[in-house]
Amino acid sequence: MSEITTHVLDLARGTPAVGIDVALERGDARGVYAQVGHATTDVDGRVQSFGGPATAGETPGPAPARYRLTFGVGAYFAAQGVTCFFPEVHVVFDAAPATPRYHVPLLVSPFGYSTYRGS
Repeated sequence: MSEITTHVLDLARGTPAVGIDVALERGDARGVYAQVGHATTDVDGRVQSFGGPATAGETPGPAPARYRLTFGVGAYFAAQGVTCFFPEVHVVFDAAPATPRYHVPLLVSPFGYSTYRGS
């Protein structure tokens, strides 16, 4: 799943959000999600990969499906001694056929968040 990446910025502190656990899940036709990757944001607040590299003959990009990223922001803010309103942030998006890469940034503060499709 290295074709799906994210970047988390802490708007309250003006810094990358280091050490946030992020789960990547893929939904099936019934709307049931299964985890396909997990990572922790690095010193730049980034997750560069949720899994290993593509294998030979594999179509580039994630399989067309609905995906969900779950960010554990509650633990991140608690470690700073800060109370937050949203303990988890869920971002759901659809991956289209033949789209090789998805970058999903998250901007967080103790009482709000914003996201968008990045480049």
